[in-house]
Amino acid sequence: MKPVVAIVGRPNVGKSTLFNILAGSRIAIVEDTPGVTRDRIYADVTWQNYNFTLIDTGGIEPDSKDIILSQMREQAQTAIDLADVILFLTDVRQGLVDSDSKVADMLRRSKKNVILVVNKVDNFDKFMPDVYEFYNLGIGEPIPVSAASQLGIGDLLDEVCKLLPEENPEDEDDDRPKIAIIGKPNVGKSSIVNKLVGANRVIVSDIAGTTRDAVDTEIIHNDKEYVFIDTAGIRRKNKIKEDLERYMIVRAVAAVERADVVVIVIDATEGVTEQDAKIAGIAHERGKGIIIAVNKWDALEEKNDKTIYRYTEDVRKVLSFMPYAEMLFISAKTGQRMQKLFSMIDMVIENQTLRIATGVLNEIVSEATAMHQPPSDKGKRLKIYYVTQVSVKPPTFVIFVNDKKLMHFSYTRYLENQIRETFGFKGTPLRFIIRERKEKG
Repeated sequence: MKPVVAIVGRPNVGKSTLFNILAGSRIAIVEDTPGVTRDRIYADVTWQNYNFTLIDTGGIEPDSKDIILSQMREQAQTAIDLADVILFLTDVRQGLVDSDSKVADMLRRSKKNVILVVNKVDNFDKFMPDVYEFYNLGIGEPIPVSAASQLGIGDLLDEVCKLLPEENPEDEDDDRPKIAIIGKPNVGKSSIVNKLVGANRVIVSDIAGTTRDAVDTEIIHNDKEYVFIDTAGIRRKNKIKEDLERYMIVRAVAAVERADVVVIVIDATEGVTEQDAKIAGIAHERGKGIIIAVNKWDALEEKNDKTIYRYTEDVRKVLSFMPYAEMLFISAKTGQRMQKLFSMIDMVIENQTLRIATGVLNEIVSEATAMHQPPSDKGKRLKIYYVTQVSVKPPTFVIFVNDKKLMHFSYTRYLENQIRETFGFKGTPLRFIIRERKEKG
């Protein structure tokens, strides 16, 4: 489970610039999964063998000082709830302002790891006296950086890594399946967990020691324990729609990070939406096991034998980037097919951790290449020397070839389909890494 680092700060202090610098070029994701990271809300960062997920907790519409403060408090609360380390960004040129002090109080009381970052320090000699003013916030030593000029970024990352939690060995030993239930507000996420709890008559308990303040629910089904991660965030009626969506995505990222299997809940009465695709994209990108649960199936008035078929087609079309995802039509209200969720979770986890022997894998691939010749370009044909599985969760394969440029995306997809045809791998994405090996000779 990767630690989460969140950025908090007033408008115009340079949050997005800092985010993009820390995220590096990884932010320009080549694979165009609908909605994924175009909002630039989260990114994976690696520094000196440390990995963490960076979250930008959101922009603020500067309407008035009051609005800025209330929205900053909300951002800070989101960061306190979800993050292991909080970067509190301030601006040396604007100096220390009242809302900085008020948010600093909140962060200080949270007992979370907070790093005070003073941005726009383009000249250390000139601005250092102004940087010292920020000691007054009482959050510790301010770290001077200039996101725009990329100064001090390495020192900042070093400080972040010092505060990242050790990989918790208890987490490693905890082999209970962890399931995140994600989806738009009001699709019935909490009702699903409540129904599962009710049906299995287990005391809902907060598991001590989880770094996040999210409430995890333990459920025992057929003598097996499962941990459900709750993402039902606070819903405020008056919140701006963009804010709400961003908040929802931030919550989903933090939950997905911890999960083995992600259940994406869609409201049957609303149908599948672009927003569902955004949320689903997070789980797909993270390589998690995926189940699409269409909830409120009981509320559809006119159903016949073709309804499920048509509905499945619609969902598959919008979520076309995850054809492997399993689908289940449920009703948290009536309990329809709810118990089937457990057997589906078990199956997806089994597929996420499935290992294929190298010999068998290469047999399938050589049969596949015999049936459908690899592509060629300017007289040079792609040769596939060897395939091997290197990891699980998700199952990841390395394909050794003579020339990477000849390995078209469509041919990788063809090989993936052949492997899936033999082994199923239902509910899990597969990853392929293409490596070049020069021909001996």
